[in-house]
Amino acid sequence: MTTIRPFTCEDMLYFNTVNLDPLTETYGLSFYTQYLAHWPEYFQVAESPSGEIMGYIMGKAEGHGENWHGHVTALSVNPDYRRLGIAATLMNILEEVSEKKKAYFVDLFVRVSNKVAINMYKNLGYIVYRTVLEYYSGDPDEDAYDMRKACSRDINKKSVVPLTHPVRPEEVD
Repeated sequence: MTTIRPFTCEDMLYFNTVNLDPLTETYGLSFYTQYLAHWPEYFQVAESPSGEIMGYIMGKAEGHGENWHGHVTALSVNPDYRRLGIAATLMNILEEVSEKKKAYFVDLFVRVSNKVAINMYKNLGYIVYRTVLEYYSGDPDEDAYDMRKACSRDINKKSVVPLTHPVRPEEVD
């Protein structure tokens, strides 16, 4: 049985198998500890009965006014545990936290080439809000989709009306 629990500093010593996925953005330890200190409720881990980290989600609350939202910074599941609903469970938890914080929407960025993730997010109710040109560094740089899902506070669903033109990373608020 999978246990969902808050991420701890000690977990940073054991989540390498999750972060080895080439589509997972890996950050420095100070980045993870900053999230853990500022938004611990948004940082959750899925753990196997043997104590292995199966996956994790990290996010934050940000913005002002009608742009107040929950943001998924990273969601990754160990390849051995994919297609078991772990990512959907972790997303649901982040969405619930965002609802409690009275967010208008939840957003995330995903590589346009990551079709599996895009389809999963669509199945969870997310829409492609806009394309962010050359968001991911590489050779060549890769575009991202900014995907969104409205929270209950956004009664008129204004936060999920797609933009008709792409934006550059510096235009993302």
